Amino acid sequence: MPYLKLNTNIPVSTEESSALLQKISQLLAKETGKPERYVMVQIAVNNAMLFGGSNSPLAYLECKSIGLSSGQAKSLSRSLSQLLESSLKIPPERVYIEFSNCPAELWGWNGSTFG
Repeated sequence: MPYLKLNTNIPVSTEESSALLQKISQLLAKETGKPERYVMVQIAVNNAMLFGGSNSPLAYLECKSIGLSSGQAKSLSRSLSQLLESSLKIPPERVYIEFSNCPAELWGWNGSTFG
């Protein structure tokens, strides 16, 4: 049930995207304590984006999960920023992450909900 969408203004090759999807999926499963089979990750690259009036490399992430705690959000913020810096050379100060804790009864899957 964890879902993460990464939006960035830099071009990323298909091979780089595949590798990054795997890394993010594994990281999200580990940090949330959820099975990776429930993790969904999406990457949107080469978007027209500005941050602070500059189009230098940047990223905006949306991370949603059932039962996401503030401690997990803080840890994920650090881990995801480090991953983006090492993988895409995006400095942590050029990354925004929106975290959402969704109630289980409002997260649908397999024709029902988790709650």
